[in-house]
Amino acid sequence: MPSPLLIGSCEPFSGKSAVVLGLAQQLRRKGVAFSFGKPLATCLDSEEIHQPGDPLLDADVRFIGATLGLEASQLIPSLAVLESGSAEQRLLNGDVGLVGGVQTLQASLEEGTGLVILEGAGRLSEGWLFGLGLVPLARVLEAVVVLVHPWQDSRDVEPLLEAHSQLGPLLAGVVINGVPPEALARMKQDLTPALERIGLPVLGVMPRSPLLRSVTVEELSRRLQARVLCSRERLDLLVETLSIGAMNVNSAMEFFRRRRNMAVVTGADRTDIQLAALEASTQCLILTGVGEPLPQLLNRAEELEVPVLKVDHDTLTTVEVVEASIGHVRLHEAVKATYAMRLVEENCHFERLFERLQLG
Repeated sequence: MPSPLLIGSCEPFSGKSAVVLGLAQQLRRKGVAFSFGKPLATCLDSEEIHQPGDPLLDADVRFIGATLGLEASQLIPSLAVLESGSAEQRLLNGDVGLVGGVQTLQASLEEGTGLVILEGAGRLSEGWLFGLGLVPLARVLEAVVVLVHPWQDSRDVEPLLEAHSQLGPLLAGVVINGVPPEALARMKQDLTPALERIGLPVLGVMPRSPLLRSVTVEELSRRLQARVLCSRERLDLLVETLSIGAMNVNSAMEFFRRRRNMAVVTGADRTDIQLAALEASTQCLILTGVGEPLPQLLNRAEELEVPVLKVDHDTLTTVEVVEASIGHVRLHEAVKATYAMRLVEENCHFERLFERLQLG
């Protein structure tokens, strides 16, 4: 039996699920059987009622399982849920440490066949109350660890160094993700060898992807508690960028032409801006302020299949919610999953990891 593989990160929304999908695709081509789970659930399906005794499956596990066509027996239930209620209960009970199911998980790993892939919590500090933090979990399971880490500049190495100091030889490598296009060449030519020299094997360098950072109009509508005024059937459109329609219409048209797959936030009374946005690469209009849009605006949006959302928030609050959503949502769309697998295929090289896991 190979050692379990633990995919972790130093901060949330680093791209762990994307790497799991791409890695699983390569394992399948090699004929390696595997199962997948998240010991600490961080995202449960809100519409699903979990009954006592049912397997506790994180929404990420369900999505990855469905995308890869895994059998139910290949999905490993979570041992605990990271939420305020469960955390408070453990704190009040003084239950700081391993949850009871870890020993069961260990036993199932020893009895199973194939490779076990586990996705860790978002941060190094997350899950310690349950004994399911990345470092203690890796030590208990004697797991091989791969870290997925976003990169803006060389200061981003510090969390990796902290993780390396705690994980030691359990750390098999890192995947650098979200590298800005202008920094990609230097990252590959100069910084990757530098990371290798300080003991951080680099298994991949992935460029920043607007698609993987995008958020659905439906998710924005939910977070904004918005009313959908038209084109409700197109809430699956993906928003990659945010534009604020607060300038004159000529300046707005020039600005909109340079953007793609936008959510445009503007006042409900700015019909000129709204119509200009509809003629650009706009995925949804988000209207703030008092009043309602004109019927001709809604008719044109319906023709172009662009959802129009009306919110009760002011413009500043609305912009903050949208900005906090882009790049901070889970990979739960089929188009993103397909693209993620291709991105990993083109930019990650797992030969050293497979050798470490003795997979041939």
